[in-house]
Amino acid sequence: MEDCIFCKIINGDIPSAKIYEDDKVYAFLDLGQVTKGHTLVIPKKHARNMLDLDEETASELYKRVPKIANAVKEAYAADGINILNNNEEIASQTVFHCHVHLIPRYSKNDDFGFKWKDNSNTYSQEEFLKRAAKISALIPS
Repeated sequence: MEDCIFCKIINGDIPSAKIYEDDKVYAFLDLGQVTKGHTLVIPKKHARNMLDLDEETASELYKRVPKIANAVKEAYAADGINILNNNEEIASQTVFHCHVHLIPRYSKNDDFGFKWKDNSNTYSQEEFLKRAAKISALIPS
């Protein structure tokens, strides 16, 4: 895609700090470096986000994520790593080429964090099961 910054990185039109490349995937350091070693893993085939990936491209992307994530974690002796994917602006996606963030974690006080809210006391078991059934009905076989 012509206007896509990540496609331009893949094509070599824009420099990047590449850490991995093969025929399907490209991985490079995120300029923002939320924590030391913050890496992006992207499919070479353009797709807006995970919701637009075909099954084969998704499989090829996620086949490589563990080995790249383990290398990032080991390189900086991180205690853990967040593996994140944001889809659409409301979910904090800012570049509209599918990408996976690998964010090494060093302590609870490093520069990355979020807290999940537990809403389990706001719905009944019946409503909970209805939610599951509604989603399940929409999954193609």
